[in-house]
Amino acid sequence: MSETARRLPGDRTTREAVERIIRVDHAGEYGAARIYAGQLAVLGRGEKGDMLRHMQAQEQVHLETFGELIRKRRVRPTALLPFWHAAGFALGAVTAAMGEKAAMACTVAVEEAIDEHYAAQLDTLADDEAGLKNTIGKFRAEELEHRDIGLAHGAEQAPGYRLLSAAIKAGCKVAIRLSERV
Repeated sequence: MSETARRLPGDRTTREAVERIIRVDHAGEYGAARIYAGQLAVLGRGEKGDMLRHMQAQEQVHLETFGELIRKRRVRPTALLPFWHAAGFALGAVTAAMGEKAAMACTVAVEEAIDEHYAAQLDTLADDEAGLKNTIGKFRAEELEHRDIGLAHGAEQAPGYRLLSAAIKAGCKVAIRLSERV
């Protein structure tokens, strides 16, 4: 039975659920910042670099916010951060090396997976976590902005877009599940 199915209106969010949310969101924002670092290493010059730096700066704010929540609420971060450090950078660099449209396809796929993830978290959190809900809602809107930027810059025209997108989304879902628990 899911967390939302067990909760009744007015119930408080369990500490375990909040810790899992903060842990996974910190890991996800860390991975996103590393993806943009990889993309910038390849495409960092000119207009594309400026656009990538803008999105990376927003991800950095998200990462710092969840880092502060990790400290403030004494939540154990995922033990997988060293893996996400390398995997995020590699994903960003490889898709950027495939071309600007492939880098944008990566952005779209990641942001669509994160949108789904954040929407589920917003449904899980009770009113006693209004501050966390507001933060996630704000960051979700910025992630959707990144998705829209990727779409506007030709993501869907990347060679093998559907396959690339499906593979990245599947990887994101695995990363989410692992980071919630490990």
